Amino acid sequence: MHFTITRRLFAAALLSLSLSAPGTGWAQSGKPVYTFPLGVQTYTYRNMMPKDVVGTLDLIKSLGITEIEGGVPKGMSTEEFLKLLKERGIKVTSTGAGYEQIVKDPEAVARQAKALGAKYVMVAWIPHQKSNFSLENAKQAVADFNRVGKVLKDNGITFCYHNHGYEFQPYEDGTLFDYMVKNTDPKYVSFEMDILWAQHGGADPVALLKKYGSRWKLMHLKDLKKGVKGDLSGGTPPENDVVLGDGQIDMPAVLETAKKVGIKHYYIEDESNHEDVQVPKSIAYLKNLRK
Repeated sequence: MHFTITRRLFAAALLSLSLSAPGTGWAQSGKPVYTFPLGVQTYTYRNMMPKDVVGTLDLIKSLGITEIEGGVPKGMSTEEFLKLLKERGIKVTSTGAGYEQIVKDPEAVARQAKALGAKYVMVAWIPHQKSNFSLENAKQAVADFNRVGKVLKDNGITFCYHNHGYEFQPYEDGTLFDYMVKNTDPKYVSFEMDILWAQHGGADPVALLKKYGSRWKLMHLKDLKKGVKGDLSGGTPPENDVVLGDGQIDMPAVLETAKKVGIKHYYIEDESNHEDVQVPKSIAYLKNLRK
């Protein structure tokens, strides 16, 4: 298995280098649009990591990625994982927690985040009936997020809710996402924008960035296949997750607006089943994007 991943690592590294070279179709002059460290959400490597943690981290390093959003792989101690990361110059800048987990014991979540060296904890899903996210769900989340967000802040950690598309259910003169932003305390609750899920849920990622400014702290970089019509389910087949710049999202506008509102941590999250090919291409797109 390690041999298989090593071959993938080598192929991905070669692809990344070739795509980053001049003459690949992107403008080579002008200022770079993307100027932050490369990051990845480790869910991208959900099929690879459980089988070969070391090989996966070597792959991440080979791609020039220095920040991850994720947690300790199953069966490994926090100390062992941190040692592997340090050897490769990779930092955990954000980690995730399940809704039920953080509501039940936010102190434990804060302790684990601090142990990893993460400054952010994100929750990416609010329990609800499929395709029927309700005002009651939003109200409960607001109450829970304000409470756990304070606990995390008291521990030096910033809590972020990661949108997943279903929150853009219409409500009054906006959406339930608007309701959640307006009713959570900015001192305790921030947000991570997943641009694919914003687009898929019918929102405009650029307009959302402008509307809520500094409430946004983190971003998931991913793109939605052209022609795909979204909905409020919070789900889409993996083949609809495409290389950055190949889909329907206005990536340059998103990146420039995100920089203006102060987002400093960006994580490529590739939910396709071809992450070994797509992630290097997405990195090349970011590196070669000029204005």
